Amino acid sequence: MLEILDVDSRSLRREFVDFQYDLYDGCPQFVPPFRSDIFTMMNKKKHPFYDHSDSDFFLAKRDGKLVGRIAALENKPFNEFHNTRDSEFYLFDCIDDQEVANALFDKVSEWSRARGMNRIVGPKGYGPLDGYGVQVEGFEHRQMMNMMNYNYPYYQRLVENYGFEKEVDFVSSFLAPQEFVLPEKVLKAVEIVKKHGKLRVMNFHSRKHIMEWKYKIKDTYNRAFVNNWEYYPLSDRELDFAVDNAIQVIIPEMLQIILNEDDDVVGFVLPFPDASAAMQKNKGRLGLIGAIRLLRELRKTEWLTFNGIGILPEYQGMGGNALVFEALLKATRTNPRFIYSELTQVAETATQMRKDLENLGVKYYKNHRVYKKELE
Repeated sequence: MLEILDVDSRSLRREFVDFQYDLYDGCPQFVPPFRSDIFTMMNKKKHPFYDHSDSDFFLAKRDGKLVGRIAALENKPFNEFHNTRDSEFYLFDCIDDQEVANALFDKVSEWSRARGMNRIVGPKGYGPLDGYGVQVEGFEHRQMMNMMNYNYPYYQRLVENYGFEKEVDFVSSFLAPQEFVLPEKVLKAVEIVKKHGKLRVMNFHSRKHIMEWKYKIKDTYNRAFVNNWEYYPLSDRELDFAVDNAIQVIIPEMLQIILNEDDDVVGFVLPFPDASAAMQKNKGRLGLIGAIRLLRELRKTEWLTFNGIGILPEYQGMGGNALVFEALLKATRTNPRFIYSELTQVAETATQMRKDLENLGVKYYKNHRVYKKELE
């Protein structure tokens, strides 16, 4: 018999978190997230999402055996900003069984109707670094840390068979930075920008230096993606949560920000060394040995990920985007050990960024799809 359970106890929360690790055990492309991160998402007293919104968690069991899980969310600031009544699903994991998937989505539908929602969208999580969508292309490539999701190919079938349709795609791009040369027209645009002297690039020498600019970076981050599909105004605590987590793994010398004449931050390039190999060995845990393993991987990895490339909309027509991409390449070349990089999850609605990437000739190699379904 199949049953859907509300996750309302410590033991069920542990089962909810553990299910993903069991389901993907032995999958070489899967990068286990830190268990503590998932528990934080479920902690309504700790995670900043719950300062303004709500979420609940559900497990599917068949004859006592765990076979699936899902989270239902209502992001109130997003709905207010976009004038929508969307609920969202996230942390969806399931065996290859349509009955189980349908039961989980039925539960989210019931949860959503009870709150007056008229549409379900997802996967979409609790903050800007959680990653979006069901992966639909690029299954042969390893997941980039926990900045995106990895799922088995059958997830797409389970979701679409329930009646979900495409809302928006997020593509990730591959770039070999040591071999890449900026096109001539981009170099000319950079030269013009620098000649006018209205924009300049600044980098950092320590985490302490970054903290001195933290609040300016936060403000720009909150405004840079205002035209993107996923945007909503983040609270101060959400921004602190995202920035503080990012600073833990970023290499200060590689962080690039773009300043205007008044030394206001108008753009940024956030490069992160890829710790996926260490995270796979840690299997979601971060004790002393795991922390040492993680630090070693950050020092030796040949991969970078850029999960945060942005410039304020009013500067995009002033050569700002060209300056961003020059800064991106300079960041990768500060250390010759970085021979591979990924530009992680750019929404197709970020039309200028997507156009710029295509002009640069980068290779799209992963695609994650966010789905939608109208509620009857």
